[in-house]
Amino acid sequence: MSETTAPEQGTPPIFGGRRLLYIATGSIGTMFLPMWLHWLRGAYPQLEVRCALTRSANQFVGSTAVAVTGGRPAIQDVWPDNPESATHVELSRWADTVLVHPATFHFTARFALGLADTPLLLALECTSAAIAVAPAPPPGAEASPAYRRHVHQLSQRPNVVVVPPQPGFSLTTGEPGPSAATLPNALQVLEDLRRSMTSPEQPKETV
Repeated sequence: MSETTAPEQGTPPIFGGRRLLYIATGSIGTMFLPMWLHWLRGAYPQLEVRCALTRSANQFVGSTAVAVTGGRPAIQDVWPDNPESATHVELSRWADTVLVHPATFHFTARFALGLADTPLLLALECTSAAIAVAPAPPPGAEASPAYRRHVHQLSQRPNVVVVPPQPGFSLTTGEPGPSAATLPNALQVLEDLRRSMTSPEQPKETV
Protein backbone atom coordinates (compact mmCIF):
# COMPACT_ATOMS: atom_id res chain seq x y z
CA MET A 1 0.00 0.00 0.00
CA SER A 2 1.26 3.47 -0.82
CA GLU A 3 2.39 5.80 1.90
CA THR A 4 0.16 8.47 3.34
CA THR A 5 -0.01 11.13 5.99
CA ALA A 6 -2.94 13.14 7.31
CA PRO A 7 -3.20 16.27 5.15
CA GLU A 8 -2.46 19.67 6.60
CA GLN A 9 -4.27 22.30 4.58
CA GLY A 10 -2.39 25.42 5.65
CA THR A 11 -2.69 28.88 4.12
CA PRO A 12 -3.62 28.84 0.43
CA PRO A 13 -0.68 29.90 -1.73
CA ILE A 14 -1.14 32.44 -4.50
CA PHE A 15 -2.30 30.58 -7.58
CA GLY A 16 -2.78 32.21 -10.98
CA GLY A 17 -4.22 29.28 -12.90
CA ARG A 18 -7.80 29.64 -14.09
CA ARG A 19 -8.66 26.14 -15.32
CA LEU A 20 -7.19 23.27 -13.29
CA LEU A 21 -7.41 19.63 -14.33
CA TYR A 22 -7.01 17.68 -11.08
CA ILE A 23 -6.15 14.01 -11.65
CA ALA A 24 -6.17 11.43 -8.85
CA THR A 25 -4.73 7.94 -9.27
CA GLY A 26 -4.91 4.62 -7.42
CA SER A 27 -3.06 5.71 -4.28
CA ILE A 28 -4.49 5.43 -0.77
CA GLY A 29 -4.06 9.21 -0.49
CA THR A 30 -6.91 9.60 -2.97
CA MET A 31 -9.27 9.01 -0.05
CA PHE A 32 -8.59 12.66 0.91
CA LEU A 33 -9.73 13.94 -2.50
CA PRO A 34 -13.21 15.14 -1.40
CA MET A 35 -11.62 17.19 1.38
CA TRP A 36 -9.14 18.76 -1.04
CA LEU A 37 -11.87 19.58 -3.57
CA HIS A 38 -13.88 21.28 -0.83
CA TRP A 39 -10.77 23.23 0.20
CA LEU A 40 -10.06 24.28 -3.39
CA ARG A 41 -13.55 25.70 -3.87
CA GLY A 42 -13.25 27.75 -0.71
CA ALA A 43 -9.66 28.90 -1.23
CA TYR A 44 -9.99 29.76 -4.95
CA PRO A 45 -13.64 30.59 -5.72
CA GLN A 46 -12.74 31.88 -9.20
CA LEU A 47 -10.79 28.73 -10.14
CA GLU A 48 -12.57 26.30 -12.45
CA VAL A 49 -11.65 22.75 -11.45
CA ARG A 50 -12.36 19.56 -13.32
CA CYS A 51 -11.54 16.38 -11.40
CA ALA A 52 -10.56 13.17 -13.19
CA LEU A 53 -10.08 9.68 -11.80
CA THR A 54 -8.08 6.79 -13.15
CA ARG A 55 -9.78 3.42 -12.98
CA SER A 56 -7.79 2.38 -9.91
CA ALA A 57 -8.56 5.69 -8.16
CA ASN A 58 -12.19 4.61 -7.92
CA GLN A 59 -11.14 2.00 -5.36
CA PHE A 60 -10.32 4.74 -2.86
CA VAL A 61 -12.96 7.42 -3.37
CA GLY A 62 -16.68 7.48 -4.09
CA SER A 63 -18.04 9.22 -7.17
CA THR A 64 -20.83 10.87 -5.17
CA ALA A 65 -18.39 12.44 -2.71
CA VAL A 66 -16.28 13.78 -5.59
CA ALA A 67 -19.32 15.19 -7.40
CA VAL A 68 -20.68 16.92 -4.29
CA THR A 69 -17.41 18.44 -3.09
CA GLY A 70 -16.10 19.20 -6.58
CA GLY A 71 -19.30 20.66 -7.93
CA ARG A 72 -19.52 18.32 -10.92
CA PRO A 73 -19.16 14.60 -11.68
CA ALA A 74 -15.64 13.25 -11.98
CA ILE A 75 -14.21 12.50 -15.41
CA GLN A 76 -13.50 8.79 -15.77
CA ASP A 77 -10.32 7.66 -17.54
CA VAL A 78 -12.04 5.38 -20.04
CA TRP A 79 -12.56 5.68 -23.77
CA PRO A 80 -16.13 6.80 -24.52
CA ASP A 81 -18.52 4.58 -26.46
CA ASN A 82 -19.29 7.48 -28.77
CA PRO A 83 -16.50 7.60 -31.39
CA GLU A 84 -17.23 11.30 -31.99
CA SER A 85 -16.38 12.15 -28.38
CA ALA A 86 -12.79 13.36 -27.92
CA THR A 87 -12.32 13.84 -24.19
CA HIS A 88 -8.54 13.85 -24.47
CA VAL A 89 -8.53 16.67 -27.03
CA GLU A 90 -11.03 18.76 -25.07
CA LEU A 91 -9.12 18.36 -21.80
CA SER A 92 -5.70 19.03 -23.35
CA ARG A 93 -6.99 22.33 -24.75
CA TRP A 94 -9.19 23.34 -21.83
CA ALA A 95 -6.67 23.15 -18.97
CA ASP A 96 -4.10 25.86 -18.33
CA THR A 97 -2.75 23.91 -15.34
CA VAL A 98 -2.76 20.19 -14.49
CA LEU A 99 -2.08 18.47 -11.18
CA VAL A 100 -1.66 14.72 -10.72
CA HIS A 101 -2.13 14.30 -6.97
CA PRO A 102 -1.40 11.72 -5.75
CA ALA A 103 0.49 9.92 -8.53
CA THR A 104 1.25 6.23 -8.19
CA PHE A 105 4.55 4.66 -9.25
CA HIS A 106 2.67 3.07 -12.16
CA PHE A 107 1.08 6.28 -13.41
CA THR A 108 4.37 8.17 -13.04
CA ALA A 109 6.17 5.51 -15.08
CA ARG A 110 3.55 5.43 -17.84
CA PHE A 111 3.57 9.20 -18.18
CA ALA A 112 7.38 9.33 -18.24
CA LEU A 113 7.53 6.64 -20.91
CA GLY A 114 5.18 8.62 -23.15
CA LEU A 115 2.38 6.07 -23.03
CA ALA A 116 -1.01 7.32 -24.16
CA ASP A 117 -3.37 4.35 -23.87
CA THR A 118 -6.03 6.18 -21.84
CA PRO A 119 -7.76 9.54 -22.38
CA LEU A 120 -6.01 11.18 -19.43
CA LEU A 121 -2.52 10.05 -20.43
CA LEU A 122 -3.11 11.12 -24.01
CA ALA A 123 -4.32 14.54 -22.81
CA LEU A 124 -1.20 14.95 -20.64
CA GLU A 125 1.11 13.94 -23.47
CA CYS A 126 -0.50 16.46 -25.84
CA THR A 127 -1.21 19.49 -23.66
CA SER A 128 1.00 22.57 -23.45
CA ALA A 129 -0.36 23.43 -19.99
CA ALA A 130 1.83 23.44 -16.88
CA ILE A 131 1.74 19.99 -15.24
CA ALA A 132 2.74 19.11 -11.68
CA VAL A 133 3.08 15.44 -10.71
CA ALA A 134 3.01 14.68 -6.97
CA PRO A 135 4.17 11.07 -6.52
CA ALA A 136 3.18 8.90 -3.58
CA PRO A 137 6.00 6.35 -3.79
CA PRO A 138 5.64 2.96 -2.05
CA PRO A 139 8.33 1.60 0.29
CA GLY A 140 11.71 1.41 -1.43
CA ALA A 141 10.61 3.28 -4.55
CA GLU A 142 12.84 6.31 -4.05
CA ALA A 143 15.90 4.03 -4.21
CA SER A 144 14.61 2.24 -7.30
CA PRO A 145 16.66 3.05 -10.44
CA ALA A 146 13.49 2.82 -12.53
CA TYR A 147 11.55 5.26 -10.35
CA ARG A 148 14.44 7.72 -10.22
CA ARG A 149 14.84 7.50 -13.99
CA HIS A 150 11.14 8.21 -14.55
CA VAL A 151 11.20 11.21 -12.22
CA HIS A 152 14.29 12.55 -13.96
CA GLN A 153 12.72 12.10 -17.40
CA LEU A 154 9.59 14.00 -16.37
CA SER A 155 11.67 16.78 -14.82
CA GLN A 156 13.36 17.35 -18.17
CA ARG A 157 10.10 18.26 -19.87
CA PRO A 158 9.62 22.03 -20.15
CA ASN A 159 5.99 21.95 -18.98
CA VAL A 160 6.31 19.30 -16.23
CA VAL A 161 7.55 19.49 -12.66
CA VAL A 162 7.72 16.66 -10.11
CA VAL A 163 6.69 17.71 -6.60
CA PRO A 164 9.02 16.12 -4.00
CA PRO A 165 7.25 13.75 -1.58
CA GLN A 166 7.05 14.66 2.09
CA PRO A 167 7.59 12.54 5.21
CA GLY A 168 4.74 10.18 6.01
CA PHE A 169 4.30 6.52 6.88
CA SER A 170 3.51 3.29 5.11
CA LEU A 171 0.12 1.70 5.73
CA THR A 172 1.70 -1.61 4.73
CA THR A 173 4.71 -1.63 7.06
CA GLY A 174 3.75 1.04 9.60
CA GLU A 175 7.21 2.51 9.12
CA PRO A 176 8.12 6.09 8.22
CA GLY A 177 8.27 6.73 4.49
CA PRO A 178 7.55 9.32 1.81
CA SER A 179 4.03 10.38 0.87
CA ALA A 180 2.59 12.78 -1.68
CA ALA A 181 2.98 16.46 -0.90
CA THR A 182 -0.06 18.25 0.49
CA LEU A 183 -2.24 20.05 -2.02
CA PRO A 184 -1.10 23.56 -0.96
CA ASN A 185 2.54 22.57 -1.43
CA ALA A 186 1.81 20.98 -4.81
CA LEU A 187 -0.09 24.06 -5.97
CA GLN A 188 2.83 26.29 -5.01
CA VAL A 189 5.20 24.19 -7.11
CA LEU A 190 2.70 24.20 -9.98
CA GLU A 191 2.35 27.99 -9.77
CA ASP A 192 6.13 28.43 -9.88
CA LEU A 193 6.20 26.36 -13.07
CA ARG A 194 3.27 28.24 -14.59
CA ARG A 195 4.97 31.57 -13.94
CA SER A 196 8.27 30.36 -15.38
CA MET A 197 6.49 29.27 -18.54
CA THR A 198 4.94 32.70 -18.99
CA SER A 199 8.19 34.52 -18.13
CA PRO A 200 11.00 33.18 -20.38
CA GLU A 201 13.64 34.98 -18.36
CA GLN A 202 12.76 32.77 -15.37
CA PRO A 203 13.67 29.15 -16.23
CA LYS A 204 11.91 26.46 -14.26
CA GLU A 205 13.64 24.86 -11.31
CA THR A 206 14.31 21.14 -11.65
CA VAL A 207 14.04 18.73 -8.76
